[in-house]
Amino acid sequence: MLNNDVLRSIRYTLNLSDSTLLEMLHGVEPSMDLPTLRSYLASSEDESFVIMADELMVVFLDNLIISRRGPSPQAAPATELPLTNNIILKKLRVAFTLQEADLLEVLDSVAFTVTKPELSALFRKADHKNYRVCGDQLLRQFLKGLTLRLRPDAKAD
Repeated sequence: MLNNDVLRSIRYTLNLSDSTLLEMLHGVEPSMDLPTLRSYLASSEDESFVIMADELMVVFLDNLIISRRGPSPQAAPATELPLTNNIILKKLRVAFTLQEADLLEVLDSVAFTVTKPELSALFRKADHKNYRVCGDQLLRQFLKGLTLRLRPDAKAD
């Protein structure tokens, strides 16, 4: 799943303004301006569309965690690049303080069934024998369910 899609989804879910997004992305691109931000938010068919770099997405997700939970007394471990759906899901889980039951509820709200073992496999280290890759469909459904949870006025497709 493109980082741009995740950014658009979280922006909609939390109803974030352009200025708030610019602040959250300031860590990597201090010179980012509104047209650049809008090029990340544009549809992939739009001629101004620019693919968002993994480094920029990591900064956004880390700043999302800080804005929702406060700063951590410990230094955050460096995020491995390239960014995967598993890492994005993990960071969103932390940002929104979601337990296993909450994750299952979010996915169930969009009729996407995942068992507890399948879910825990998504959060394992990549070299673990039970590790499972988080597919685009699962991440997309999770973001849709999260939107329904945080914005009850939103309608499911």
